[in-house]
Amino acid sequence: MLSEKSLAEIARERAKYPADQARSVLLAALRIAQEEHGYLSDAVMEHIAGLLDIPAIQVYEAATFYSMYELQPVGRHKLCVCGSVSCFLNGSDAVLQHLSERLGVSPGETTADGLFTLQEVECLGACKDAPMLQVGDHYYENLTQESLDALLAKLRGDSDDVR
Repeated sequence: MLSEKSLAEIARERAKYPADQARSVLLAALRIAQEEHGYLSDAVMEHIAGLLDIPAIQVYEAATFYSMYELQPVGRHKLCVCGSVSCFLNGSDAVLQHLSERLGVSPGETTADGLFTLQEVECLGACKDAPMLQVGDHYYENLTQESLDALLAKLRGDSDDVR
């Protein structure tokens, strides 16, 4: 279900906590599994429950509570547009609309080619440079239609460097 590399990484995380505190590793284990599979299927979550020897419901509770976990397949590039107050007042609704039109999907949907998933998320903590979005580990701030189009072109080019 999980690769040896992922299992070893979970074991390293688990070693940081007392044996009776395996639940403390849950968020890290979910992150590791999602990095490997792209999302958290029911089977993967049940596997994690078995690895940590905790009830499966606790795994489901954590995975459904935190917005960073995906329970369905997502595109290669997940475009997370901040919709909180600062971003909204600076045009995040226009950013979302522009991306939706360019990609042909609504928020929460994935393009037919599996390349992009568009999501509106809550505060990403870059209020002074609003509007902004996150792709992977990278923030893109002070967005304009031109900068969005350039970002989409770069991401479509299969470049690993999308900064």
